[in-house]
Amino acid sequence: MNDKKFFRDRVILITGASSGIGRAAACTLAGLGARVALVSRNEAKLMSLKEEIEKTGGRALAVKGDVHSLEDMRKASEETMIKWGGIDILIANAGKYIQEASHEVPLQAFEEAMAVNFYGVLHAVRSVLPGMKKRGSGHIVIVNSLGAKKAIVGDGPYAASKAALERFGDALRQELRPYKIRVTSIFPARVDTPMIESIKVPGISSKMPPEKVVHAMIRGIRRNKAEVIVPPILFIISFLNNHFPRLADWAYRIFKLEGKKS
Repeated sequence: MNDKKFFRDRVILITGASSGIGRAAACTLAGLGARVALVSRNEAKLMSLKEEIEKTGGRALAVKGDVHSLEDMRKASEETMIKWGGIDILIANAGKYIQEASHEVPLQAFEEAMAVNFYGVLHAVRSVLPGMKKRGSGHIVIVNSLGAKKAIVGDGPYAASKAALERFGDALRQELRPYKIRVTSIFPARVDTPMIESIKVPGISSKMPPEKVVHAMIRGIRRNKAEVIVPPILFIISFLNNHFPRLADWAYRIFKLEGKKS
């Protein structure tokens, strides 16, 4: 079965859909015949994306919503189910990047990182689970970050929130198996998105296009992968950090993986 047959008529709810990975996912999946529900705080960008998708024959629903709010996420899920009858796939993608030294950053920076990167995903997941459990099927895709596997200098708030998200996804995947609901976590390296447009990352971690992450995501969904690291070669960073953390620190310094402000 090819991608078009697999995704045709699937209903996919995407948070953080107005830019970056979320936008690329919406365009790609709509092009494969999926029905995409777009969620973001930026209503103007959402409507522009909806029109773009519909001009090429795709089907889209735009719902203004903030992942900070469980009520907003429930509203987005309800509107999607009213329009299309259910939700087959959730792509929990909304996120926020905060780069400050952990020992200097205000406490509020950690709270904000957790509010968006962890609780934002939790709210989206909670909003779709009742319907998926009732139907006995579904797929939850959590867009995480390689920062969950290995923190770098200045990434304390961001990496902490993403590490919490990794463990949440790990538990959720096991807990939802009896309900026939699948969970896939995506761990991309630096991606060329507005979220980190002011960050310069030299060497082998130069920013990759969001479409590369989306293609890896599509393979992960189809193969029901538990985790997808993009690019795959960076699995070695996770391995080193788990078994030889000081060696992983050295590798980051040698290969210039540290994020730097412009």
